[in-house]
Amino acid sequence: MSVLLQTPLPNAVHQGKVRDLYEFGDRLLIVATDRISAFDVVLPNGVPGKGAVLTQISAFWFDRTSAVVPNHFLRLADGSAEDDLPFTLPEELIGRSTIVRKAERVPVECIVRGYMAGSAWAEYQKETTVCGIPLPPGIQESEPFPEPLFTPTTKAEVGHDENLSQEEFIKLVGTEVANALRIRSLALYKYGGNYARDRGIIIADTK
Repeated sequence: MSVLLQTPLPNAVHQGKVRDLYEFGDRLLIVATDRISAFDVVLPNGVPGKGAVLTQISAFWFDRTSAVVPNHFLRLADGSAEDDLPFTLPEELIGRSTIVRKAERVPVECIVRGYMAGSAWAEYQKETTVCGIPLPPGIQESEPFPEPLFTPTTKAEVGHDENLSQEEFIKLVGTEVANALRIRSLALYKYGGNYARDRGIIIADTK
């Protein structure tokens, strides 16, 4: 299996760390490449088939959660006439491409943490905080929080994403949008967490 790192299609509008975006009227074609992004850096080598796996997982969750929070997902692009693209999708992009509605992007990453794990545990050991949120002493690694924490960050095009305080978050997106993002992020985490837990999987945190 070959590694797909670039997707030279017409109408390119954005290249992210992993995904490439193409514009067609009121819709976008999103192609997930096999590029690897770790610690906010794109690595030189890819993982064969990674983009296809990411796309299938995304499509699964967009379909499952559309009743919780409406989303932009329209269909998995399969190279058929139903894609309604001005060209036939190359075979190597089938299975890793989605067609979505255009939507206004909010310049933050909405992260929900349900367990004391990863970077949360590292910070807590030093400061007794998680993303600047004070917590009581004595919480153990991998222990669930009494309630999930909403910890938004900046969405950096290059470099590291930075944690946002509640005040910084509101200043960036406004009170109404900030409240909506928090409520919807927690609702999605609750749904996904329950779905996974019923199948023996713990979602410690997600974005």
